[in-house]
Amino acid sequence: MRAPGSPPGPRPGPFLVGLIGEGIGASLTPAMHEAEATQMGLDYEYRIFDLIELGRPAGDVGAILAEARADGFTAMNITHPCKQLVLELVDELDADAAHLGAVNLVVFDDDRLVGYNTDWMGYRDGLTTGLPGASFERVVQIGCGGAGAATAYALLTKGAERLELSDVDDTRAEDLAARMRAHFPTQTIVTLEPGDLPQAIARASGVVHATPLGMLHHPGTAFDLDLLREGAWVSDVVYRPLETDLVRQAAERGHAVLDGGRMAVGQACASLRIITGMLPDRDRMQRHFRALISAEEQFGAGGGQQ
Repeated sequence: MRAPGSPPGPRPGPFLVGLIGEGIGASLTPAMHEAEATQMGLDYEYRIFDLIELGRPAGDVGAILAEARADGFTAMNITHPCKQLVLELVDELDADAAHLGAVNLVVFDDDRLVGYNTDWMGYRDGLTTGLPGASFERVVQIGCGGAGAATAYALLTKGAERLELSDVDDTRAEDLAARMRAHFPTQTIVTLEPGDLPQAIARASGVVHATPLGMLHHPGTAFDLDLLREGAWVSDVVYRPLETDLVRQAAERGHAVLDGGRMAVGQACASLRIITGMLPDRDRMQRHFRALISAEEQFGAGGGQQ
């Protein structure tokens, strides 16, 4: 098992990279990668492999990886619904990806396929840059799916003393709590009954929202923001729109907020670093990403969150 987050070392290029997933035609990832790679002076091309457009099932991801490798690709990003499927296909697994049970980046390293997870890295780095000085004494997280696993892992890595997990699916919350307890035995990780959520939010130093609620076609907020105590921070993983109802209302009430763009840029930055072995400029990527989102909002483009 590879040491956590360790890249294969500097690569000379050229770089040919792809993204495998469903409904990813409007993804901003190619533009983020290619723009930053150009600034870094790299020969870098990024292509989309949308399973729906290709007419291929998620189970074909292994064959697509083999085809990409034969075609000279350097690496492939992986998104829904293939992140768990790829776990069984790689030859070597980064320790953090193993802990999370999901892979969103496969690097073709000589004769081996190496799997990484940069989602949690993106959220961790977003917490560091976007919420400096924030308290992680008692954090409530709403949503325990794929994004929620990454945010929970990042929060605990950042030193969250107590993490309280809530999900409409009790089993999913319990499963995530059990997985996190195995890797963070000295920290308190509990699940919440639906009726306990309001009281938990009122006590929390921070609240993380990790469900699709708030996306362009799913407006709304997951909880009553009047419950928040003074000084509590609020984080949303949704970035289309960048200012969700949750982020806007929390900011209007004077709370520190972290929008989903930080995580999106952070995971792309981490992927680019691992693929090339070079250090991208995160601030420059953040500016470019926000310009892309602004253009979408102005002209009505965009859709999902890939």
